[in-house]
Amino acid sequence: MKKLFIATTLASIAGIQIAHAADTAAVTERLNEYQTQGAADFSAERGDQMWHQNFPDPEGGPAQNCTTCHGTDLNLQGKHARTGKIIEPMARSVNPERLTDGKKIEKWFLRNCKSVLNRECTPQEKGDFLRYLSSK
Repeated sequence: MKKLFIATTLASIAGIQIAHAADTAAVTERLNEYQTQGAADFSAERGDQMWHQNFPDPEGGPAQNCTTCHGTDLNLQGKHARTGKIIEPMARSVNPERLTDGKKIEKWFLRNCKSVLNRECTPQEKGDFLRYLSSK
């Protein structure tokens, strides 16, 4: 019984490590792509600042930032400001599926940057956001 518990525990740890390696690969791939597009070194601090920065609504509504929908604690669920749809936590430590698919990363950057910043994010901004989100 003890051997079975140890084997199960080791298999679980290996699975978690494999999942984190996949996360890292997707993020690394995106960061490398952004650098080929002209981005420099990426900064989690700049990503954090932008995450909390208010952007004016061009239609005169209240300014918004990433926390408007995702909340201030990336370990918790967020809620879309207009639709009320639940947004699963952004932190990979809580939601291991986050940042594992490069196509999804790009899809959500396109949607969210246009929605919050009212424009597409630059490769530098995307890389800074990824550094910030990857640190959680």
